[in-house]
Amino acid sequence: MDTISRREFVGASLAATAGVLGTSKLALGEPGKRAGSSQMKVGLYTITYLGIWYRGDALPLKDVIQRAKQYGYDGVEIDGKCPHGHPLVMSKDGCKELRKVADGEGIEIYGLAGNNDFSSPVTEHREAQVLYMRELIRCASELGASTVRAFLAWPGVTQHPQLASYDAAKAMWEADHRGYSEEEIWSWCRDGMAKCAGYASDYGVTLALQNHTPVIRDHKDVLRMVSEVNSPSLKVSLDAYIMPDKSPQAIRQAALDVGSLQALCHFGGEFKREADGSVKGPDYYPLFVQSMHEIGYTGYLGYELCHELPKVNGQTVGIEYADQCAEAAAAYMRGLIKSYAA
Repeated sequence: MDTISRREFVGASLAATAGVLGTSKLALGEPGKRAGSSQMKVGLYTITYLGIWYRGDALPLKDVIQRAKQYGYDGVEIDGKCPHGHPLVMSKDGCKELRKVADGEGIEIYGLAGNNDFSSPVTEHREAQVLYMRELIRCASELGASTVRAFLAWPGVTQHPQLASYDAAKAMWEADHRGYSEEEIWSWCRDGMAKCAGYASDYGVTLALQNHTPVIRDHKDVLRMVSEVNSPSLKVSLDAYIMPDKSPQAIRQAALDVGSLQALCHFGGEFKREADGSVKGPDYYPLFVQSMHEIGYTGYLGYELCHELPKVNGQTVGIEYADQCAEAAAAYMRGLIKSYAA
């Protein structure tokens, strides 16, 4: 887009955003012009080292924190699965000890990531998921983490030796929901999210609803849920890599629509250093980071390696592949953020 069309686009976007965000105020400049030094930080989401997608065991959280320090991350988001951040393995004393380790390394524990599903037609299943999230919120408070990532519906993964897959879990989720209307499923999700927003308020924690399928199709669905729950404890995690439309126009519009509700952010993919030491990334990340800067987002962009990985000689790659990606991803995102340190 040339200079004139960019001005027109931002002007139209702000007008549309005013109706979505109500009293939320945005003060954006023309795309490409910086309002000031960026305060965004780079985080490491511990799913990267959970031993699900690479060959080998999960890395203990203390070691993940040390990796984060070594690779230049500012903080960590702990995944709410065993053996990392599930309430089953996070005692009150354990939270205090882990926080002490992180403080000693100068690494912030900025969030926990819920893996919840409020969409089940089975009442008992939904109740169990609310309980899980309540306990995860409690753990976040004890760790000093300000944010808990939330889904409306998370089908899960299946694990076998040398194999982790979304396929079986997705098929089970789809079978379980067959015959139920979208609005009925939506209402179950809203009820669960409203309960958890209440718990988050009690503990002084913010829930960040991610734009992740199923149930949610795009950021507009996220904003709809936030509006219907109507709690200051429920905000947004808009992530570019899972947006269905990654065009420049769609990315900028989504950022404008979310605005000050953005409370958490993730970026994914496989990163590596080139022969000259540089790191390349997808074309849409520079514009996304620019858009986050322009809406005044000062939180974390957390790296996650969370998909099926390559196989070498019939074997899934090991933890050294996660190390390579995590180190390069930190360098890549630090470089993008630095470009706004005017």
